[in-house]
Amino acid sequence: MPKNRIFYDLFESVAETLATMGKELKRMVEESDRDKRAVVVSRLEDLEHKNDEATHQLFTELGRNFITPFDREDVHALAMSLDDIADCIYASAKKIHFYNVNPNETSIQKMAELIELGTKEIQVAVNCLRDMKHLRKMTESLIRINSIENQADDIYDLSIEKLFQVEEDFKSLIKKREVFQVMEKVVDKMEDAANTVESIIIKYS
Repeated sequence: MPKNRIFYDLFESVAETLATMGKELKRMVEESDRDKRAVVVSRLEDLEHKNDEATHQLFTELGRNFITPFDREDVHALAMSLDDIADCIYASAKKIHFYNVNPNETSIQKMAELIELGTKEIQVAVNCLRDMKHLRKMTESLIRINSIENQADDIYDLSIEKLFQVEEDFKSLIKKREVFQVMEKVVDKMEDAANTVESIIIKYS
């Protein structure tokens, strides 16, 4: 394992930002005041930019360092999937706000809850990459992420089915469907990150 620990530092920074973004998204959908929700969207934008900078630095270090802590393709895949999670969380908040969708719907609330839980598990798994001494803890987080993704799929399917049954306004239907789609995509990207971490564990444990 290389002495250069910059990759771990950057991945842990990104994972911490994601956990904060998950918490902020949950806070946003629980807020009834649209102006206050706008403040949270602004915070999420700042966090997404912070994450972009860290991801860019990861790619810079990948090009600069011949030796990496694990396979270069895994470094790249993990960085991309974590960046995608951040992008989709911010996109979820933007769509809810700009479309003026009432987030006080059970499906949106539950999806936000799963996203918050998922980002916490991502942080646990990523933080354990540094020394690989907590394989059971990592594996348990990956299993929980997979469970979260399955739950999100079920909620998404039921939400879309219900939406087409009860929503009579075509514009509202499109707006809500896009919100459900992007929130479900967040959890899909979490599973991608979990799969990459699992690949690293298999290779190096």
